[in-house]
Amino acid sequence: MTPTTSTPPAARRTIARQRTTRRRGSRLLRALPYLIPALALYGYFLVYPMVDAVRLSFFKWSGFRTEEPEFVGVDNYVRMFTADPVFWRSFTNSVLWVGLSLLVPMMIALLLALGLNRRMIGRNLMRSIFYLPAVFASITVAAMWRWLYNPTLGLVNQLLEAVGLESWTQTWLGDPKFAFYSVFVASVWQAVGFSMVLLLAGLQNVPQELVEAAKIDGANAWQVFRNVTIPALRPTFIVVVILTIINSLKVFDLIVGMTGGGPAQSTQVLALWSYTQSFTNHSFGQGGAVATVLLIVSLALVIPYMAWTMRGEEK
Repeated sequence: MTPTTSTPPAARRTIARQRTTRRRGSRLLRALPYLIPALALYGYFLVYPMVDAVRLSFFKWSGFRTEEPEFVGVDNYVRMFTADPVFWRSFTNSVLWVGLSLLVPMMIALLLALGLNRRMIGRNLMRSIFYLPAVFASITVAAMWRWLYNPTLGLVNQLLEAVGLESWTQTWLGDPKFAFYSVFVASVWQAVGFSMVLLLAGLQNVPQELVEAAKIDGANAWQVFRNVTIPALRPTFIVVVILTIINSLKVFDLIVGMTGGGPAQSTQVLALWSYTQSFTNHSFGQGGAVATVLLIVSLALVIPYMAWTMRGEEK
């Protein structure tokens, strides 16, 4: 009897995993010389500022060189959680923004991807049109939508008046009840195209033989979509969800360009409030504390999701 056949299956799987780990380690060592320059730039421009913001959250500092930072421990966090109502408003808005972004743009992007994955006249043109807003700078999108929402000259109110819905006209960016959702609509318009392209790429990798086999077995369109297309899109969904969470938490310039966080802090988010505390209120300690909370929230959302998806792939 050969050693391979006499080895228990569990032991063979363990040996295979060990061999795979060794191969990955050797590949990493060979690639490391090429990765070092990129890692150095990444560490200096991204990791270091992130760590320094966390460090500053334990100090009181106005940002001026004439003043030395004063260590205050966790006082900035205590003040932020107990005496800063704007922080809680921005925290709630950020969480709500993430929730809506995971629901609305992704659903629209999936529907567009499914529609534009079919053979039709002008399909490539339609793909380009829907993707175009993703190319624009966020501050440009903000300027466009500020004009659309203008109470007197804006296209939104003029269209409502043209169809006899004058009572629906609003000061979309000036009313705290509508401002947040008005800005979010502009965000959806800009974000849908990028997610659509990713999902289109995933749809084109769906094995057609599985689709044909399901149809031969009598599956209808919904059953094919649920049992074949959705499982095949799992890797794409992972990427789209992670990018959506990150982009939603760091939303900044769109809100700055449309409302500046107002009216009455109704569109304030964590990224903007951290900037405002640091560079407008000259309280880099408070700004660092808000940025640290934003970092923790990002990690708390992304890392468990990645761990869950990786565990699902191993099974």
